[in-house]
Amino acid sequence: MSPRDVVITGMGIVSSLGEGVDAHWQALTAKTPSPVLDRERFAPYSIHPLPEIDWGQQIPRRGDQRQMETWQRLGTYAAGLALDDAGLKDDEALCATMDMVVAAGGGERDETVDEAILAASLERDDHDILLNEKLTTELRPTLFLAQLSNLLAGNISIVHKVTGSSRTFMGEEGAGVSAIETAAARIRAGQSSHVLVGASFQTEHSDMLLAYELAGFLHREDWKPVWQRADAEGGGVITGSGGAFLVLESREHAEQRGRKAYASIGPVVSRRTRRKSEPLADGIAGILDQLSLPKTPVLALSGASGAHAATAAEREALSRHNNIALRGFSSLTGHMKEAQFPFAVALAALAVHHGSPYPAFDSASEAAFDGSPDAVLATAIGYHCYEGMGLVKKA
Repeated sequence: MSPRDVVITGMGIVSSLGEGVDAHWQALTAKTPSPVLDRERFAPYSIHPLPEIDWGQQIPRRGDQRQMETWQRLGTYAAGLALDDAGLKDDEALCATMDMVVAAGGGERDETVDEAILAASLERDDHDILLNEKLTTELRPTLFLAQLSNLLAGNISIVHKVTGSSRTFMGEEGAGVSAIETAAARIRAGQSSHVLVGASFQTEHSDMLLAYELAGFLHREDWKPVWQRADAEGGGVITGSGGAFLVLESREHAEQRGRKAYASIGPVVSRRTRRKSEPLADGIAGILDQLSLPKTPVLALSGASGAHAATAAEREALSRHNNIALRGFSSLTGHMKEAQFPFAVALAALAVHHGSPYPAFDSASEAAFDGSPDAVLATAIGYHCYEGMGLVKKA
């Protein structure tokens, strides 16, 4: 043990399964865990929608709520849950010195403005002039037709008074991996004593689904577990709205304030395989080698998206280790893009904390796990690029 070990002292998670760590533990350890799906709004695609949320519980001011889009409210809400869970929400001094690392996308686009520009372009030939007209009259205060990625961190700072240093990463699953990796590295290096880190993703917006479908990634058929979508028409991705924020502290900092940790974060490794020129399974296997997995049985909380090539490669790489028992949690939560890896780490920490594994979410494809999960592997293999993994261990 070291004073600079990275421990998890608070978690705020939201998905279609509910909000908070207790709700998710109950849902995922039920005898027959089942997904919550919306098959109608975006047919022929299914999504995992958000539950009903009383935003005022974590964002008291109506004005703050109104000026945020849903992905920002969701992230700010999950961050508040994490701060509450860590016992930091009302400690102004510690929040003022807390650093923050956020993974974010480009934000929701203004679909009404997009449609107006496209409609006008069918009737006019002066497209350059038309675009300038629309950009000078229809722009949001954020200077383009979506929201700036660092607005989530800004809103967390405003609402929760987390005002230490702030960093925002963009880049889908890779952003979530980099956020955790960077936050942990800062604590180990003595550059931070406590960090709020996480992400949110709101899929209930047509433009969020469009990017997936343009590349043929979305699943069109009835729901299947993530490991069973290889032969499905189109792609294998079913997206879900959700958020995951963690409070990470050095062991010394947590002990000084008398806070018990859920778990500790061991090594986090990431890379970007050149998927067209080298086998992805070999790249993933290389990451596993760097983690020096224990020889004892290892539970793996996989963020596999269902994308055919990436999901098959992850399964192949992990199957080379006969002591790994897979759990594909996106079967039940959906794929949450930037939030995928923070969510995987949170679920891994819960298993370590309770000393109990999750049952198979897909009994036909996932092996049983006997014993106590003292070390849990969390993965996020990007649906089209970037790979990351980390070990979550007893604190």
